[in-house]
Amino acid sequence: MAHSSFGRRQFLLGSATLAGAAVLGASAPARLLAAQQQTLTLYNGQHKKTTAAVVRAFTNATGINVDIRNGHSSQLANQIIEEGERSPADVFYSEESPPVVALANRGLLARLQPQTLEQIPPRYRAKDDTWTGISARSRVVAYNTKMISPDELPASVLDFATEAWKGKVAYVPTSGAFQEQIIAINLLKGRAATLKWLSGLKAYGQQYNGNMSALRAVESGEIATALINDYYWYSLASEFGSENLSSAIFHQGNQDPGALITLSAAGVLKSAKNMAAAQKLLSFMVSAAGQQAVVDSVAEYPLRAGVESPYPLKPFDELDAPDITAADLGDGADALTLEREAGLA
Repeated sequence: MAHSSFGRRQFLLGSATLAGAAVLGASAPARLLAAQQQTLTLYNGQHKKTTAAVVRAFTNATGINVDIRNGHSSQLANQIIEEGERSPADVFYSEESPPVVALANRGLLARLQPQTLEQIPPRYRAKDDTWTGISARSRVVAYNTKMISPDELPASVLDFATEAWKGKVAYVPTSGAFQEQIIAINLLKGRAATLKWLSGLKAYGQQYNGNMSALRAVESGEIATALINDYYWYSLASEFGSENLSSAIFHQGNQDPGALITLSAAGVLKSAKNMAAAQKLLSFMVSAAGQQAVVDSVAEYPLRAGVESPYPLKPFDELDAPDITAADLGDGADALTLEREAGLA
C-alpha cells in the first residue's frame, strides 16, 4: 500500500469534517430535499472515471447533483476565459495545475473556504487561496525490460536528449505534464539548457500523440523507453497484471526534473451561480471520503494525510522529487513558447 505521507514537515493536519456534514444535520430531510433541487455545473479536464467517482460520492453524501462537462483541461480553461461572467461553470477540475492557475491569474476564481484549505498542506495549494491541489502524480521513465535494464537508464532526464538515446526514447510534446516538466527544467537549469533538451529530443527521440500510446509502444517493443506519468503504467498493470507486462517504470529521483511531481487541481468560479454548493464540492474533494474516491479510481497520490491508495505506488517520501511546486510552475504559458522555439509546436 502507498501511504499519503508527504513528509513530516509538509503536512498540516486539518479536521476530517466531511462536506456532507453541513447538509445532513438536525433537519436532514428538509435540507436533503433542498440539496436535491440543486445542480452544479462542473467543467472537468480530469480523467472521466476519477471525476465520476468523486461526483457520485459527493452526491450520495450531500444530495447535490452535478452536471459534468468533460473536455481537455487547457481547452476548458480557455472556454471559461472566453465566457467570462457568463460561464455556466461553477467549478473547474483540471488534470494539471497550470490551466487552473491561468484562471486564477485572470481573477476568475473565488477564494476557497478556510476549512477546505486546512485539509491540504500549503505546498499543494494557491498562495492566494483560489485553488487547491486534489491529487499528485510523478513523472517517470517507462522502459521495456526485454530491451534495456534499469542500470542502463541515465541519472537525469536531460541525458535522454542525446545521440546515445537516438531512436530509444518516446515523448509526448502535447502532454500537459510534459509541458510542466519543460517549465521545471527551465526553473532548475535555465532557458538554454531547456532549449537544448527539447532540441535533442526532437533530433533523437520519437514523438507520440498520447502517454498511453507511448507506453504501449514501449510495452510492444516498438521503442525502449518513454517519458510519462506513473499512473499510466499502473493502469496497464491493473488491467493485465504487472507480472504479464514487458514494461516497468523507473523513478529518476535525485531531485532531478525527471522526478517532477505534478498536481490535478480545482477551483470555484467567481461567477458561480451555485456558490455555496460549489464550495461544498471543493470541501468534499479534499475530505477523507473525497480523497479516497480519487485514489481508488486512479493511481495518484492523495494530498490528505491518512488516506491510502490501493495501488502499489512508490512511497511519496522516497520519490526524491525536485523542490518545485505547482505555484512555481505557474500557468505554463512559457512551455509552448519554448516548444515553438525548439520546433516542437
